[in-house]
Amino acid sequence: MKVKEWQNLNLFPELNGVEKDKNKGRTTEKLQRLDFHGQLRKEILPLCRLKYGDIWEDPVRGHKVGVLDATKIEDVKKIVGDEKAPLVINDPPYNVAVGNANTKNLFKISLQKYLDFSQEWVKNAIKIMDKNAHLYVWIGADYKDNFQPLPDLIILMREFKELKPRNFITLRNQRGYGTQKNWMWIRQELLYYVKGNPEFKVVYTDIPKVLRGYYKVVNGELLENLERSKSDTIRPGNVWIDIQQVFYRLEENVPGCYAQKPLKAIERLVLTGSKRGKLVVDFFAHSGTTLIAGEKLDRKVFTFDIDPIFAEITIRRLELYRKTGQMGWQWRNPLPENS
Repeated sequence: MKVKEWQNLNLFPELNGVEKDKNKGRTTEKLQRLDFHGQLRKEILPLCRLKYGDIWEDPVRGHKVGVLDATKIEDVKKIVGDEKAPLVINDPPYNVAVGNANTKNLFKISLQKYLDFSQEWVKNAIKIMDKNAHLYVWIGADYKDNFQPLPDLIILMREFKELKPRNFITLRNQRGYGTQKNWMWIRQELLYYVKGNPEFKVVYTDIPKVLRGYYKVVNGELLENLERSKSDTIRPGNVWIDIQQVFYRLEENVPGCYAQKPLKAIERLVLTGSKRGKLVVDFFAHSGTTLIAGEKLDRKVFTFDIDPIFAEITIRRLELYRKTGQMGWQWRNPLPENS
């Protein structure tokens, strides 16, 4: 099926992965999680243009997408080469079996094995970072298993003397999970480290400043905080409440991807931690959000995934954005040949 034929398949839900729940009138994704093993993966793998070890190079901006292993330095060097990254944004598996499914992509292994895995990719990230660089790590906590691996990873990071902790950011989801006997879990954690002394650009949210107060004498004049401000909106702190969680109600949604991060969150990291034309690296491409953020903000992105299906989706998402301006498929199928 040609691109033009499936761009507007939302008009035909029976063809594009949209399924109406007739009892409740809700629109849901028909495409299953793409990390599941079985027939779905067998059908999709032949659609992937890359296999393990391959790298796709973008002829327009110089982006690169690969099918590589984050724990192998020879793989990381294969895509990065001699370049150094001032910004690395990584969203590794959290050692949590989401949806009670333990898969190759979203695995649940022993804590020690997970820390060994983490140690390897962190070492590799440090090796390709510039002398002054930012490192962001999305991480989860399994409250059913003593909140691992969040505290354990924080302790592990102390071993890397090249890195200094800078902040601990929480992104508030618009939906969460829990039971009637627990608080709703609506947070995602983001660890922020630096190597050397990188520049940090201040950005602002869309939230207007409304609170007055906090008076301070400036040049002999008593001014309150709104008068001293450089913007009429607030700066983002380390609790982000202004960013929507990604699911099928948003255009940027990529059906089948289980751990997609909001594009606005990644854009914030790119804007604060890099300059136009500079390199951003992501070891765990998944739905390709870092690549889209780099494309929108004029950065070069090198990203890869161990799974060729997610590398393929990452490339297709860039192609879709350039052709249509759309940042994702919302509820439509990113692999329409499989519909």
